[in-house]
Amino acid sequence: MKFLTKYADNTRADSIVNKFRRKRFKLFLNMTKDLPRPLKILDAGGTENFWIQMGFTDPNEAEITILNIEEIKISHPNFKFIRGDARDLGKFKDGEFDVVFSNSVIEHVGDLTNMKKMADEISRVGKSYFVQTPNYYFPIEPHFLFPFFQFLPKKLQVFLVKNFNLGWFEKTGSNEAAVTGIDSVQLLKFKELAKLFPNAEIKKEKIAGFTKSFIVLKSK
Repeated sequence: MKFLTKYADNTRADSIVNKFRRKRFKLFLNMTKDLPRPLKILDAGGTENFWIQMGFTDPNEAEITILNIEEIKISHPNFKFIRGDARDLGKFKDGEFDVVFSNSVIEHVGDLTNMKKMADEISRVGKSYFVQTPNYYFPIEPHFLFPFFQFLPKKLQVFLVKNFNLGWFEKTGSNEAAVTGIDSVQLLKFKELAKLFPNAEIKKEKIAGFTKSFIVLKSK
């Protein structure tokens, strides 16, 4: 598991996750290359550090609003932080942003009803959007970093999370905390994602022939 954690760590420049992020970001740059600068971007559930890692902090390129339920430190003048929930973007007007960007967030907002709220809000406030989320059917569950974890019976999942450190989750020691952690991740299938974003294109990220994650794209 330590091996998987090392290569799934998004703070490490040499991690597999960051290699995928950089490749994915090229797709984002290509999607937005013809839009007027500075781009007005809403990052739903992200951090400033992501954009620093991608080398995209030039004020001439973008004005980026980071929306997160947790406090995020901001260091660049063209970034601003707003505490908020991606399921309710009522503080923003229709089409207020050139692009709404969201990386591995929608699977954390709850059930499909809550995911639809987030998807509808992204579609409303963004003239275009770029949303990434892991694939339910990928063999290695990306949060617990345990093979086929999402297919295991709930009782076995609870036992594992309660008693072992798995991926980004430390062992909880209690059933209640284990259930809370497990329920905080709801991976999506392709058809479910297509229903959430019916007007978008969905690309598949592949590794070793398996679809690792999905990228939802809608251009302006």
